[in-house]
This record gives sequence, C-alpha cells and structure tokens, in this order.
Amino acid sequence: MSIKMRMNRRELTRFGIGGLALGLATVAPSQILAAPPKIESTERGEMPTTGGMRPGPIGLNPQPLAVAGVPPIAINIQAASVDAVIETLEIVDGVMQDPTGPWVVSWYKETGRLDVPNQNVVVAAHVDYWDVGPAVFYNIRNLAEGDVVDLTGEDNDVYRYEVQWLKLYDANNAPIEEIVGNTDDTSLTMITCGGEFDYADGEYLSRTVVRATFKEKNPA
Repeated sequence: MSIKMRMNRRELTRFGIGGLALGLATVAPSQILAAPPKIESTERGEMPTTGGMRPGPIGLNPQPLAVAGVPPIAINIQAASVDAVIETLEIVDGVMQDPTGPWVVSWYKETGRLDVPNQNVVVAAHVDYWDVGPAVFYNIRNLAEGDVVDLTGEDNDVYRYEVQWLKLYDANNAPIEEIVGNTDDTSLTMITCGGEFDYADGEYLSRTVVRATFKEKNPA
C-alpha cells in the first residue's frame, strides 16, 4: 500500500520547499558564469584561514541556528487503537516518502512542528500491509469530530488535538495545498490510503485525510 502524494513546484515553494531551485532559476547564465573580481593583496592583516571561525565578539563556537517548534516522536489515539512511535521522513522531489513499516507513523519534516501557532503537523501511516493485514492507521477512518489525538514531542511534552473533520480524496486529484499547507488554526493532519482498492495496479484509489485542531499542552 503506497500513500505517496506528489506536489508541483508552485506548491513546494508555497510551503517553503524547493526555494533553492527556484532561486537559481532567476539568475541569468551570464551572472553564473561571469569571472569573479580579482582579489589583490594589500599586505595588511593576518593570513586568511581555511574557513574556521576567527576570534571575535560572537566567539569561537557559535551555536547553530535554532529551528522553531518541536518534532513529534509518538502518537496515541484511543478511539482508533493507535499507540505508535513517529519516524521522521522527507518530501523528496515533491513526493511524500512511504512509512517504513506497518506499525510506524511518519512525520514529514518539511511540514509543521509542535508548539508553533498556525502550523500544520503532517503525519502518514499505512492502512494495511502486505502479509500483515490491518496496519497502524487502519481505524482512523472511523474517527469522529471531537475524538482526541495526543502527540508526544522530543521535549517529552504531550500536545493534544481534537478531530475536526475527515475527508476522502481521489488520490490523483487531491488538493495538496489544502491538505499539507499551513492552516488558520494550529493543526494536525493524518493521511492514509482509503476508498476502493485497484487489484490490477495493487493500490488504493483514494486517500483518507483527518484534520485535528490543537487544544492543549500536557492535559491533566
């Protein structure tokens, strides 16, 4: 069962993905190939280093730039019998990579993180699996408005969401921007396969998408 969803260049750019490729496209070939200006010695100052930090007001060992938010590491949905770890995957060439097994849920690092307002945390998992049968997201198709979803973050805090809606989209015409883009609310989006199964091609023709909204951190 494959859950792959493809995004075009316009969609990737809207989500902050693929900006480098588009940035290069705006540079004229003459600018890329032009010879750099000649550097002439002034016979002043110390010999240039090979790239290491020099002493200065920011210090010798600056801290790496922090990324806002917290990656999720586990998910619990009592109403769907889900209690699983979350792995980190990527969106490669516009395609959401498949979860690596039947019992693991995948978070896509190009999407939202926990504890950041108006971001959309996007996770996916298999609905069933070859030689296994029903998999970790088999029961999310039965979720209803108000059902609780708990995500545990790398900070060991629990972030509680409540289901807002469930929709079934055609796999070839799913509105990617609506599904994985940022939202007006702080959201969680869960994706798996659904609908009719095409035995000739060995894949589902639809995708089940569940949207949940953040409610509270570390519920009592």
